[in-house]
Amino acid sequence: MIGASWLMIALPLLGAAILLLGGRRTDRWGHLLGVAMSLASFVVAVVTFFELIGLPGGERRRAVGLFEFIPGLVDMGLLIDPLSISFALLITGVGSLIHIYSIGYMSHDPGRRRFFSYLNLFVAAMLLLVLSHNYVGLYIGWEGVGLASYLLIGFWQYKPSAATAAQKAFIVNRVGDFGLAIGIFTIWTTFGSVTFQGVFESTLKPEQGVLTAIGLLLLLGACGKSAQVPLQSWLLDAMEGPTPVSALIHAATMVTAGVYLVVRSGAVFFPEGSTAALFAAIVGTVTLLAGAIIGMAKDDIKKGLAGSTMSQIGYMMLGAAFGPVGYAFAIGHLITHGFFKANLFLGAGSVMHAMNDEVNMRRYGALRKALPVTFYTFLIGYLAIIGFPLLSGYFTKDGIIETVIHHNEVLGWLAVLGAGLTGFYMSRMVFMTFFGEKRWADDAHPHESPAVMTIPLVLLSIGSIFLGGYLVLGGRFMTFLGPAVGMPEGGVPAFHPFTVPGLATLALVAVGAAIAWLRYGRVPVPVTAPRGSFLTTFARRDLYGDALNESLFMRPGQWLTRIAVFFDNRGVDGLVNGLAAGIGGTSGRLRRVQTGFARSYALSILFGAAVVAGALLLVGNL
Repeated sequence: MIGASWLMIALPLLGAAILLLGGRRTDRWGHLLGVAMSLASFVVAVVTFFELIGLPGGERRRAVGLFEFIPGLVDMGLLIDPLSISFALLITGVGSLIHIYSIGYMSHDPGRRRFFSYLNLFVAAMLLLVLSHNYVGLYIGWEGVGLASYLLIGFWQYKPSAATAAQKAFIVNRVGDFGLAIGIFTIWTTFGSVTFQGVFESTLKPEQGVLTAIGLLLLLGACGKSAQVPLQSWLLDAMEGPTPVSALIHAATMVTAGVYLVVRSGAVFFPEGSTAALFAAIVGTVTLLAGAIIGMAKDDIKKGLAGSTMSQIGYMMLGAAFGPVGYAFAIGHLITHGFFKANLFLGAGSVMHAMNDEVNMRRYGALRKALPVTFYTFLIGYLAIIGFPLLSGYFTKDGIIETVIHHNEVLGWLAVLGAGLTGFYMSRMVFMTFFGEKRWADDAHPHESPAVMTIPLVLLSIGSIFLGGYLVLGGRFMTFLGPAVGMPEGGVPAFHPFTVPGLATLALVAVGAAIAWLRYGRVPVPVTAPRGSFLTTFARRDLYGDALNESLFMRPGQWLTRIAVFFDNRGVDGLVNGLAAGIGGTSGRLRRVQTGFARSYALSILFGAAVVAGALLLVGNL
């Protein structure tokens, strides 16, 4: 099955092609085909996984050649190893549950068939990104993910806000994609290869400055796709798409791509004393705090979860910045986050489904009895993300924090602070949505979602409980990833639950949850949000990220464009048009000499002859 692993990509891609080209003829059964293709891809991934783990540890890295892509540059092929298959299982497994959930969520949407075709395209592009054995194939999948996200975020394009959000996501990601493209060009000129194996096993030893430049360019691409500072501004606006899209982007596909790129490019990021790795750590730390602060002030349930995704991806980026010792915790957190974040987003969609698509948590309250399955599964996701002991997030996120503190105490304790903020904003979300008094609109009649929507929630909540412990305890996941990303120099570190950083993290999470209870659980929540302090406004406006981008890039870009247009109109066009006007004006004046009268021509000849004769006499006398 490893040799046929290309089916993982081909099946959802075929589904997208049939649904897009089949048109309205596929409306009645298109959603079923979309689900079937995603599930079939998951089955291939599972069989491939079991075949891979049946091999000895040193042989769990298999290249699958497909075809000659660019003669003399790169062949298209896949790399099946522990890292790529872990992503493939997450993408197809969680992605399939989101497909199933979407059957119920999009049941009344007239464009449901088209929606499922875009979902299939999204899954296929992400699988190409993580399975390709070279940077060119990765880049094709990278751009495919960008296209699919544009189509899905703007799926309801009749809403101006959705169309604008899709354009914003597309444009912001172009900045990161440009950095990635230049980085790949530089890799080719430096190493003479764009395959991962060719780069990692190259005997060439480029200068530290060249490696730093490549690492920073790749990091710029990672910041765009994974919504890391300074390219994070598109993520919260992307909530304008249908909720299953938010779950797919945030849990299993797009925002995880940047973390994958950093881990896969370890040979570039982690020579001794790497500046690029330090930048990655700083970016991750700043983003995990920024996302948490934004999440603390959002009343829109989806945007609150989007801020949470920024923060959690920041933790993954921070862990990945410390090399093999942090890889297992970073990727482990990425996988467990895929489960509990999909659980939370789909739970939010279930709440919206019951509340006439209302997203303002100030108009929720007391929903735990009306939506019992949604409540309990959401509660499990909440406990997992805040790092409640023995749930998934406790093992993976605390593993990242302990690893970082061991290598850089400043960044590590800032990560501990971020955990406390997570405890506050996630507790705030639960209290405002499921507890307190009813604040519903008169036409709201809350009801539990159908089984096709709640069964995926239950399955995701099970993964949110057990998966983290299974991966981390005993160093199981680190040992599994070793053949793909390398092992830490000191061997597999043990997980220690009662360290000072671990206890401090739990204490801050408890304090954050307690403050949230005092402010949103114990007292009535006003339906209209109070004005709040400057800090509250700062967070509500996404830390003025849009204003900063407008001041630093958009307005200077406008002036640069105006200057260029002025120079083009007055300089380039002025020179060309002025020359043409001069010739035209001169010819117009000379044309008046041609009168058509013989006496005028005779007079001109006489005058000319006199001038010539006079000139000859003058020259002769000299």
